[in-house]
Amino acid sequence: MNATQANTVDEISWADFEKVLIVTGTITRVEAFPEARKPAWKVWADFGPYGEKKTSAQVVNLYRAEDLLGRQIVGVINFPEKQIGPFRSQFLLTGFHTDDGVVLTAVERPVPNGTRLA
Repeated sequence: MNATQANTVDEISWADFEKVLIVTGTITRVEAFPEARKPAWKVWADFGPYGEKKTSAQVVNLYRAEDLLGRQIVGVINFPEKQIGPFRSQFLLTGFHTDDGVVLTAVERPVPNGTRLA
């Protein structure tokens, strides 16, 4: 995004932001996803009071399965489920696109699973 694009980003209201449920979770399981069109992992995360949810994550360039297991992540858990090949994604694993791949969003120190972004 260049400076001109940054100046034309659509603003949202605080009420719009409050609708997005962005919470912490801990990755409990990671499996290969050979059916995915782009390299990806199948990832399950424990979101505390929101339960365990699964997603497909295109983060194989930077993260091995063993790097992800037990890692605390940030996810959006109130999007509608999305069919990705034979797999139903139940949350969005957040991260930042870089030239090397997606860098996962991280918390500065551990917080309880299900803690909402403030």
